[in-house]
Amino acid sequence: MRSGHGKLSLRGFVAHRARYFQADIAGMDGMASTQQDYPVLSVIIPTVDGFREGYFPRLLEQLKEQTFQEFETIIIKGDPSQGRAINTGADLARGRYLLTLDDDTRLGHRKLFQVLVDILDRYPDIGMAGVPNLIPDDAPRLVKKAMAEIPRRTSPMVTQIVDSDLAEHPCLIMRKELFCRVGGENELIPRGLDPYLRHQFRAKGYRVVVVPGVWIHHLPPSRLSRLLKQFFRNGKGAAYCNKFHPEWVYEQATTHTTPEQVQRKLSYRIARQFLKLGHALVRFHWIYLSSQISYILGFAVGLILLKKASN
Repeated sequence: MRSGHGKLSLRGFVAHRARYFQADIAGMDGMASTQQDYPVLSVIIPTVDGFREGYFPRLLEQLKEQTFQEFETIIIKGDPSQGRAINTGADLARGRYLLTLDDDTRLGHRKLFQVLVDILDRYPDIGMAGVPNLIPDDAPRLVKKAMAEIPRRTSPMVTQIVDSDLAEHPCLIMRKELFCRVGGENELIPRGLDPYLRHQFRAKGYRVVVVPGVWIHHLPPSRLSRLLKQFFRNGKGAAYCNKFHPEWVYEQATTHTTPEQVQRKLSYRIARQFLKLGHALVRFHWIYLSSQISYILGFAVGLILLKKASN
């Protein structure tokens, strides 16, 4: 592992930039990339603590098992803003393609990188591509139930390239030139990075797809308390976005075939949240029910704190 790339990330391409944050930056080269100055692929992994319940160290080991090794890995540690961390990595990246991975992602196939690179090489109209997110057979019972019950925590395999809103940051390959041209990640919003970025890529006339044949396992916290804390934090982040940046809030799709995200009024989305509670209750999805209650509480607390701060 090497530290940094010998320069400070200025993130000059970023359209919506937050204040500078001094994160720890480390890099690793894939085995085939040590022979060349410019790898094909730059893998960017933001991580707050460099551990994430043990998921992150296992992910680093899995990178060595990929059949495609013409990549560099850029690790941004300590930055609480995912968007800013990814932009920092993108600014330092030397590859023509960027691949984001969450620190709790588990790679499901040894040819994952190869397939994703081949897709972008072959189809110039595709701007970003993701993969299905499957439930691992060896996951703890709570993790399996959470992934099965909570929408967007899992997605089915596809048999062909599909235009889909389920292409997401846990495993997302993008053309670096296009990523910079659209202004990169939005650093001003704590929630909704995926729909914002998909919208920007489509606005430039590029496809956003999910590809067949490979997959990941994007794992939720293994303890219920941590899962609920995550949803509470997401709710607070959503309250911030609704108050200060409603123009960037989109309704999220839950299947590959759902039309691309649209914008809805806050009253509609609040009603939808309570409707989801009813569905979870009827189906006895107690993990989903608990997570939705935690999200709603976080949203309410966020609005209250923002109102107090503005008075």
